Amino acid sequence: MNEALFQFIWQYSLYQPSGLHTADGEPLTVIYPGKLNKDAGPDFLEGKVKIGNTILVGNIELHIKASDWLRHGHQNDAAYQNLILHVVFENDVKDAAGKTPVLDLNAHIPSHVFAQYAGLMQASQQLPCSGQHQKVKDITKESWLSRLLAERWEQKLADWNVLLENSAEDWRNLLYWRMAANFGFKTNAAPFLMLAQSLPLNMPTRHKENLTQVEALFFGQAGMLEGDFKDDYPRELQREYDYLKKKYKLKPIKEHLWKFLRMRPANFPTIRIAQFAALVHKSVHLFSQIVETHSVKEIEPLLDVTASSYWDTHFQFDVPQKQVAPKSLGASSVQNIIINTIAPIQFLYASKQDTHKLQERALQLLEAVPAEKNKITRIWQENEWNVVNAAQSQALIQLYNNYCSEKRCLSCTIGLNIIRSAN
Repeated sequence: MNEALFQFIWQYSLYQPSGLHTADGEPLTVIYPGKLNKDAGPDFLEGKVKIGNTILVGNIELHIKASDWLRHGHQNDAAYQNLILHVVFENDVKDAAGKTPVLDLNAHIPSHVFAQYAGLMQASQQLPCSGQHQKVKDITKESWLSRLLAERWEQKLADWNVLLENSAEDWRNLLYWRMAANFGFKTNAAPFLMLAQSLPLNMPTRHKENLTQVEALFFGQAGMLEGDFKDDYPRELQREYDYLKKKYKLKPIKEHLWKFLRMRPANFPTIRIAQFAALVHKSVHLFSQIVETHSVKEIEPLLDVTASSYWDTHFQFDVPQKQVAPKSLGASSVQNIIINTIAPIQFLYASKQDTHKLQERALQLLEAVPAEKNKITRIWQENEWNVVNAAQSQALIQLYNNYCSEKRCLSCTIGLNIIRSAN
């Protein structure tokens, strides 16, 4: 027994409710266990119990041992002077809480609760509930995944809100910054965001009719136009950037921030920067188009960009490749951008506008995109959880990272159902 498990048992009434009585022998009925208090003070607030013929409403404190009351110094704390109940697992000290009624819950907790909890905590698999989550009803799992997706977006969008405030509520800037970070994907997201923030959106859009100038601004600000080049293309970018750098008083980020190692060449930051420059070059009112578009088929053409022709035979400056292939943004990359930028920004915008219909559309957009294929989704697939769409894969990533990997089974709906089950 530990404090978290004991609170969990009390919160979800995982004990035999009949035959309860106080340490003084009075019959006791739990009408409402109270709300779990995550702040200072008693463990449960606004509980409701019936002792004898009297109904009591108020706060409830739990301890593994009754003596913990004294060890924690509650006898000297005014916050614990008017409790309606002291629930313990072991009543080792009589009247430790003074006149507060005491409930010894030990004998009323079924053995399977301990067995199921121990099984989850001692599991050696990547998923503690491996082999057991299949027993949980589909409707229960679907409801839990919906809550997990909302939780994931709440965490992500909290940071986006800060960016939005820093840009004076300019949604175009927020899209520009988040889209840039997304083009860096996981490995180069941070330097890509730094690049976009170092280059105000109005500068590349002012030159958007001239792709070479747009590319020069991005590659120059990325710190990639330093030194001597053999090819005409980077030398031309260098000349353009030297002029624009002086004109706008620009300061590039450090080139060493970009990562190339252990990456597929198609994902090199040079290719992604060229593609991002192409997106800025072709985009007209991109934010309004993205906010108003809720179909994957309508969004895909907006992101149909290809790096300029130099990159057909290059992955880096001055390093030619024999194979000729246009460097277009692939289907999986487009889906990644829809999942990680477009759907969340639609949801955030709808939230700010207090438009529930648009929020639902943002969620439906994820449901129309295939599930992501990565290490975490493979773990779920291997454990007999069929991952159908991106809404599910996003929720399962949240579940794995924030619950399974930390064995927070007591905070998980699936864990609750498994511990509650006698089988």
